[in-house]
Amino acid sequence: MTIKISDYLIDFLLDKKIDKVFGYIGGAVAHIYHSIDKNDNIEMINCINEQGAGFAAEGYARVTGKSGVTFATSGPGATNLITAIGSCYFDSVPTLFITGQVNTYEYKYDKPVRQIGFQETDIVSIIKPIVKYTVMVDDVNKIRYELEKAYYLSQNGRKGPVLVDIPMDIQRSEVDIEKSISFYNSEEYHKLENINLDNKIISVRNKINKSKRMVVLVGAGVRLSNAQNDLLKFVTTHNIPIVYSLMGKDAIDENYIYNMGLIGAYGNRYGNLTLANSDLILVLGSRLDTRQTGTSLETFAREADIIQVDIDNNELGSKIDVNIAINSDIKSFLSELIAQEIKIDIKDWLKTLQLYKSKFSSIIGIDGNTKTPNLVISKIANYLNDEVVTVDVGQHQMWTAQSLDTKNSQNVLFSGGMGAMGFALPAAIGASIATNKRVIVIAGDGGIQMNIQELEIIKRRNLPIKIFVLNNANLGMVRQFQELYFDKKYLGTIDDYSVPNLVDIAKAYKIDARDIKDIDNIDNELKDIFSTNKPELINIILPETLTTVEPKLMVNKPIEEMYPFLEKKDLDNLMIVKPLKE
Repeated sequence: MTIKISDYLIDFLLDKKIDKVFGYIGGAVAHIYHSIDKNDNIEMINCINEQGAGFAAEGYARVTGKSGVTFATSGPGATNLITAIGSCYFDSVPTLFITGQVNTYEYKYDKPVRQIGFQETDIVSIIKPIVKYTVMVDDVNKIRYELEKAYYLSQNGRKGPVLVDIPMDIQRSEVDIEKSISFYNSEEYHKLENINLDNKIISVRNKINKSKRMVVLVGAGVRLSNAQNDLLKFVTTHNIPIVYSLMGKDAIDENYIYNMGLIGAYGNRYGNLTLANSDLILVLGSRLDTRQTGTSLETFAREADIIQVDIDNNELGSKIDVNIAINSDIKSFLSELIAQEIKIDIKDWLKTLQLYKSKFSSIIGIDGNTKTPNLVISKIANYLNDEVVTVDVGQHQMWTAQSLDTKNSQNVLFSGGMGAMGFALPAAIGASIATNKRVIVIAGDGGIQMNIQELEIIKRRNLPIKIFVLNNANLGMVRQFQELYFDKKYLGTIDDYSVPNLVDIAKAYKIDARDIKDIDNIDNELKDIFSTNKPELINIILPETLTTVEPKLMVNKPIEEMYPFLEKKDLDNLMIVKPLKE
């Protein structure tokens, strides 16, 4: 029995329990849109820009664990997806991007011309470096194999994006799927399935039992492998402290007593002190890049052994030397570790960590002054329960990472490796579509403008999304760099930069909006804002003084030595490991 390929594509997605997809229509995907339109079991969320659709699919995938699906037409439709594809690749998000392509008889292949078909663009070659797999299907008999392979690769091993490019004449063709070759019957599939991951669990157990100052560094791999409960069980059973990378923030409840917070370039001071003074670091699903370790690698955790566990063998020891490298899924590793007999005595270490945490605050600076943006974030957090929070890129991202206290199982979505401004608003749309719950956006005045057109989706579907813009009327993160390294020359961040009236823009989209200028009385505003689920944009006007993210790890400084700097004698008194000479 034959079936139209565009119809088969929709049946394929439904078989994978994917019933929400995102996209922007164009001629090269018109057959696919028609197949969706006549099938009551699947819903298309049609966005305003393909990049917005890609980020929405990423938000959907990160909340559900399913592969988020985006459709785009050929040419500019496909190229508009590139930033979202890169975001999913660097942050290991399972996504399936499906693009339309010109008819095979209009495609140039190896002809030495630039283009034959209208909007013909070789998207497969363009995005190869930022996908796990990509292919143009120009043979109807290969559609089953290639879709199965692409989907499998998006979900297995280190997760990530795949792209399947389907010419229009292939979409409208018919094929007997039962007679088509299945990827799951192939030698290629069986080779992928039979990769043996190591665990070296006995060596890990012995290291842990000898440790006096152990800490677990939680990365994105914990949530990607759905190992949050396993992690919580392990650390609470033995009272083991944790710190987290930016992408690991939402893998464990902020209220866990020995949660020592964010580490790295903009980490909590007490988190970096914890890492610096440890004697054993168990790294779970984090690549240990310089945003975490600082640029002074020789001084990083200089008395600690490092055990790194990652599903991607290429990441093990690639940034910094490690003592034990374990190629494993985090959930599988923790399951093995929990079964081991752990006898660890770190009571004195825990007392020291409690001292660190009581001495330093993410809201009060070492000068005793309140950090207003961090205070705003902490107050927003007080009104949250299980809402998904999507965070854009800029200073507000670091304030959120430092001061948003997460609840158990709460998702906080950051754009990590790509660091894409414009991520938060469309990602919130995907998360809201996935959960049917209220979603919170935290953005800056720069990032909110990048994909502001997606407000139309929020209005059209009346999505319960609260959009908080921390508006300091400049591009603060880069401006802070300019202050430190570029003679306070502000081209592009203050000079020749401006912010429109965001409240008026939201109202033009028929979305409720308000300014908040009196931060001292923000609780009254927040109480009103969170009393409903209606979509709303809240423009929080930050003080006119230039905002900063503090503390900050400077270039070539050890991780414990953050700006604003402590007095040398005060820092030395906090150190267990031998302090460095000036």
